[in-house]
Amino acid sequence: MSGRRQFRRAGNREISLGFANSTTRFSRRVESYRLHRPGYPPEIVDLLAKECGLAENSLVADIAAGTGLLTGIFLARGFEVIAIEPNREMRETCATLTAQFSRLRCIDRTAEATGLVDQSVDLITVGQAMHWFDLTRTRREFVRILKPGGWCAVLYNNRRMFGDRLHEGYEEILVEFGSDYEKVKHSHMTEETLAAFFAPNAMRSSRFENSQQLTLDGLMGRILSSSYMPQMGHSRFDEMSGSVAELFAAHESDGRVRMVYDCVVCYGQLS
Repeated sequence: MSGRRQFRRAGNREISLGFANSTTRFSRRVESYRLHRPGYPPEIVDLLAKECGLAENSLVADIAAGTGLLTGIFLARGFEVIAIEPNREMRETCATLTAQFSRLRCIDRTAEATGLVDQSVDLITVGQAMHWFDLTRTRREFVRILKPGGWCAVLYNNRRMFGDRLHEGYEEILVEFGSDYEKVKHSHMTEETLAAFFAPNAMRSSRFENSQQLTLDGLMGRILSSSYMPQMGHSRFDEMSGSVAELFAAHESDGRVRMVYDCVVCYGQLS
């Protein structure tokens, strides 16, 4: 969540410059995303339930829900969730959760135009996706669909980039082989930008340690879940695969490596 921000001013608010293919760029990476992206600590539900006054009948709208990594932790606690996801492949994967959770509804809409009823939602959540949105239009839409006194929570699993050779080496692979990695990285939300999104209301934040234990296949899957990394058939795929294998071999213990994240939850009310 550091580096040059990809925003421009609109009045006194910043809006994301966005990416032309933000809706479709993950279409061929759905299984890698579902299987190998980090989930979210279930303690987040406890935090938001307490801080946001959620009740048994509260309705959660998970925006840009993807494959349901964040959606699932609210469903597991019994909340009704509407998952908004414009990518067909990801939405269909998220919808498979209905086999286990009957209180899920998946909708083909966007953050800027959810199609939800005015003042119908108790809590809006956004996991690992806020940087893809037009923030000015998104904020207007969130204010429209939130009930009076409703809350919004924006979450990011921030991968450790420095401090040990595993995480530094992983970052080096992304820089070396990623097509527009630097642009995507620098578009991620800073807490300063998120505070401006919630203003004039106060934004609160909490942090949770998060991690993954990854086999070699898991580490490769984690790489391939990123929209900017070469896929099979790309001229640099084999070279990238070799670098991932070398990184894994240098740092594995009992056939796994541990990827560490700082899960940041920024939340507040909107008006």
